[in-house]
Amino acid sequence: MRVLVVEDERVLADAIATGLRRETLAVDVAYDGAGALDRASVNEYDVIVLDRDLPKVHGDDVCKQLVAQRYPARIIMLTAAGELDDKVEGLSIGADDYLAKPFAFAELIARVRALGRRAAAPLPPVLERAGITLDPARREVARDGRPVELTRKEFAVLEVLLSADGAVVSSEHLLEKAWDEHIDPFTNVVRVTMMTLRKKLGEPPVIETVPGVGYRL
Repeated sequence: MRVLVVEDERVLADAIATGLRRETLAVDVAYDGAGALDRASVNEYDVIVLDRDLPKVHGDDVCKQLVAQRYPARIIMLTAAGELDDKVEGLSIGADDYLAKPFAFAELIARVRALGRRAAAPLPPVLERAGITLDPARREVARDGRPVELTRKEFAVLEVLLSADGAVVSSEHLLEKAWDEHIDPFTNVVRVTMMTLRKKLGEPPVIETVPGVGYRL
């Protein structure tokens, strides 16, 4: 899952991004509304964590523009205003969820993951295919009941493959969903990560390489 965090308090923005990355999510950060719109114009995000009180372009206007463009990401608004009227206003302009500051980070994670499951076709809480089970909430993977220890990126790549439900996933799509905007598009990191993931999942191989197209599980 790829997430954009938009928050003008840099310490808070970076802390949220760090916490989300620890949950195996790919995260980009914008510190104002204009930066958020710029990033959304070139990247496809699953979830946008959007502060309302932003400089340059107000968070409400960012939300309205994205909704008007039919941008596919789900939006969760963060704000210090926790009154009912504020929540109603935020939801009425197109936000999918609303979380008042201060908030528990565990709740933010749960809400981001819930919105991510709604961003495309609905996905079950635990993904299963070819004897592989992956629980995003608990960050647990098993093959035929045997626990498999994965790095964050290996976990993220496996989650994308399982979410595809047998469809071929390109290297470009894996880069977009499992890494952030700072990754070099010409890197061989996908190939290397796939090699270590296959090794950890064991025999017989379950991840197929489709030459010139991508990978399929």
